[in-house]
Amino acid sequence: MFRTHTCGELTKKNTGQTIELAGWVQSRRDHGGLIFIDLRDRYGLTQLTFDPKISKSALTEADKLRHEWVIKIKGKVASRPDDMINKKLKTGEIEIECEKIEILSKSKTPPFELNEEKTGDANEALRLKYRFVDLRRSKLQSILKIKDEFFQQIRKYFQANGFIEIQTPILANSSPEGARDFLVPSRFYPGKFYALPQAPQQFKQLLMVGGLDKYFQIAPCFRDEDPRMDRHYGEFYQLDMEMSFVEQEDVWTIMEPLWKQVTKKFSNKKLVALDDDGSFKKIPWRKAMQKYGTDKPDLRFDLEIKPVTEIVKDCGFSVFTQAIKIGGVVHAMKVDGAAKFSRKEIDELTEVAKTKGAKGLAYIVIKSHPAPTSKAEGNFELQSPIVKFLGHELAQKIVKHFGAKAGDIIFFGADTWKTVCLSLGAVRNECASKLGLKDNTKAAWCWVVDFPMYDYSETEDGRIDFGHNPFSMPHGGMEALQNKNPLEILAQQFDLVLNGFEVSSGAIRNHEPEIMYKAFSIAGYTKEEVDNKFGAMVRAFEYGAPPHGGNAPGVDRILMVLLDLDSIRDIYAFPKDGKGRDVMMDSPSAVEAKQLKELNIKIN
Repeated sequence: MFRTHTCGELTKKNTGQTIELAGWVQSRRDHGGLIFIDLRDRYGLTQLTFDPKISKSALTEADKLRHEWVIKIKGKVASRPDDMINKKLKTGEIEIECEKIEILSKSKTPPFELNEEKTGDANEALRLKYRFVDLRRSKLQSILKIKDEFFQQIRKYFQANGFIEIQTPILANSSPEGARDFLVPSRFYPGKFYALPQAPQQFKQLLMVGGLDKYFQIAPCFRDEDPRMDRHYGEFYQLDMEMSFVEQEDVWTIMEPLWKQVTKKFSNKKLVALDDDGSFKKIPWRKAMQKYGTDKPDLRFDLEIKPVTEIVKDCGFSVFTQAIKIGGVVHAMKVDGAAKFSRKEIDELTEVAKTKGAKGLAYIVIKSHPAPTSKAEGNFELQSPIVKFLGHELAQKIVKHFGAKAGDIIFFGADTWKTVCLSLGAVRNECASKLGLKDNTKAAWCWVVDFPMYDYSETEDGRIDFGHNPFSMPHGGMEALQNKNPLEILAQQFDLVLNGFEVSSGAIRNHEPEIMYKAFSIAGYTKEEVDNKFGAMVRAFEYGAPPHGGNAPGVDRILMVLLDLDSIRDIYAFPKDGKGRDVMMDSPSAVEAKQLKELNIKIN
């Protein structure tokens, strides 16, 4: 046995015991013939004392020690003097009087400080290259331990509710999940490829057909998408679950208690923005877009967007009237306390709006006025380039409509409905950041429901395509597909949102072949194309498929939000960098010509 105890468990109760410890040298201090070492493992720190009165040979060996050397010691637990107690450490009341020491492994000088306060000074590329050193930090070890407990909690919850964990294939087929596939060439079948699953979507639906009515899996998923702070490149994990003989409400009912449990257990956040019955709010997609400017609204703060098209339709401001004339809308948002924004900050918000397609950002600043004038009502003075076009009376009407007061700003968007929603939504989000409204002591969960089944294609003008998940059941079934304008058909789809992050997508599935063929035909797919891409699922549905539905929360992203991490990369032991590279293992890398030849692949 290398050790009798770990570096985080010894206390005053162990005083007098002879023990053995092993770990890494965190620091060393020489004090007048005595050497003090802080020994570290993942459980904590313990102070070692090397005293020539106890063991000259141990002191001699300790004099050689440097940071991150791995050692084993034997010694006796002693109480520290009262004035030497370290109240910050669990082991701060004791030290080990060392009798023997064995150097197990030497270390080069680490490429960066492992002190938590100083590690941030090292750039991420360096820390990822030496991730095996970076992982020694207590913060990262704590995150990985929490992640393990988080996954255990999920498994216990679903198993207690009658679900079976089933592993679905990793070598799968290409599927239109919305991102690029990672393809795996087949040696046995030249020119053909497997695909790593973007999600176990088809397999879990086939499990429902197979009669396994409650399935879950903490599933690895693979998508060739650009990385960002809440999306890890290449691979991530999701809680995949599916149930038979259910409606949307049944899925919500099984999921919500779990997320309430993990919020309480794994964060210090208070649940907010709940419905009167304590359940998560259910917000229709169109309402979410119009009211919050996004389909992943952050409900920790208000800042509601309101339509003002009817109020300004006959005004003299051409930006508004021209937008309305061509079928567009005018929406506005009051931001409390934003009158303090500088002109530079307002210009920055304008640029934010432009990233979502807006041509600009109109605004009215409401400021206090020492005395009423012809351009003020009470103590309000309106400052804006657009007031002279709107007319003072209409401008005051808008201010009154929003209940604005001195110190507020009203921002306006005028364009197509979607552009106005998205641009003001982006401004809303940025204003909340600037004003400190994103309170990390709050957890605001909600469901966004009733997504459009179809939308115009982003790549082909005028073409109708699926707006979200192609496997969803439309509200109204076949009758809706046959008789309604495709752009007006709503799907039984829902997203789960936490503090402005989309953390899950789900749906009641389309389990009837004829409805599936019709749904895909509206999006431009022939029956043959559907059979080629989804033949196994269509064939299975012909043999008695139960109504079924589920969702797939991104557990990595949920944990990132609950722990207030700056990047999802901190959730992973060995993450890719911001460009999708593993700089530690030098991946992706070139392969030998022999390997390519075996796979019948040539590189252009």
